[in-house]
Amino acid sequence: MSPILAQAAERPSKIVNPLVLQRADPQVFKHDDGYYYMMASVPEYDRLAIRRARTLAGLSTAEEAVVWRRPESGRMAGYIWAPELHHFDGQWHIYFAAGNGDDKFHIRTYVLSCTDTNPLTGKWSLTGQLETPWDSFTLDSTTFVHRGVRYLCWAQHEPGIDTNSNLYLAPLATPITLAAKPARLTVPTYDWETIGFKVNEGPALLARNGRLFLTYSAAATDYHYCMGLLTAHDDADIMDPASWVKSPEPVFKSSPAHNVWGPGHNSFTVDENGRDMLVYHARDYKDIQGDPLFDPNRHTRVQPIHYTADGVPDFGEPVANGPL
Repeated sequence: MSPILAQAAERPSKIVNPLVLQRADPQVFKHDDGYYYMMASVPEYDRLAIRRARTLAGLSTAEEAVVWRRPESGRMAGYIWAPELHHFDGQWHIYFAAGNGDDKFHIRTYVLSCTDTNPLTGKWSLTGQLETPWDSFTLDSTTFVHRGVRYLCWAQHEPGIDTNSNLYLAPLATPITLAAKPARLTVPTYDWETIGFKVNEGPALLARNGRLFLTYSAAATDYHYCMGLLTAHDDADIMDPASWVKSPEPVFKSSPAHNVWGPGHNSFTVDENGRDMLVYHARDYKDIQGDPLFDPNRHTRVQPIHYTADGVPDFGEPVANGPL
């Protein structure tokens, strides 16, 4: 990166949407080292890259460091989807989904780990495949700590259930092993969750105002893609599916007025002033030629989260392109 670009990436500036072009399934978080870190799916589905900046706006020009590329053949040589970067147990971990070389849709979840301080320049090694009760389509893992326990939430096809993916939750024993039988939190049943495909995927947790708000994405990855919401009280048994209340309507969906289509696969972060921010991908047009999975123009976008009088997030609608 040139000195000018490096300075621009560090300088506080105005967020302009889209924040990062052609980066889907974005995860952005502010680490305790003061940097914002970002990972996302790339259109080629062939590598894992991390970028970081001192400001949210700086992510738009921050240089990406490719920390892993898929092998030429064999396991993990297929589609590489939806990475997430986390730091716990004194290490960095990347959860990501990968297909096989001879079956790109043989999607399973894997974990890479790094003990170095800087994950962009550190050495990464394969920890292994996530172990769940079923050897089936598995993706979109996220992890969080609640009341001193680290949990993993992910999407998976459960044999015997006629859906593409449901959401599951379990405490973690190690980065790749569960400490308990997973709880099935939600199955796509509403009409808006089952357009094109029967999908609940891309979970992300926001803990605020005495409650846990677990967003997820639903439907096919075209303009029908949207966000749903599960809510639980902070003191509830979150491993009991009955503790979670599911919104009957999507909480974030396409905006014809702002020409933003298929918003979803979100994450949460805070801006430099501590304001809660929604991070998500969407397209700038409604109609797609061919399979939407291979349309590269799902762009990373951010916008502030507002709250109702009783403390529930009101995501509103996707904001139009331009400065926030």
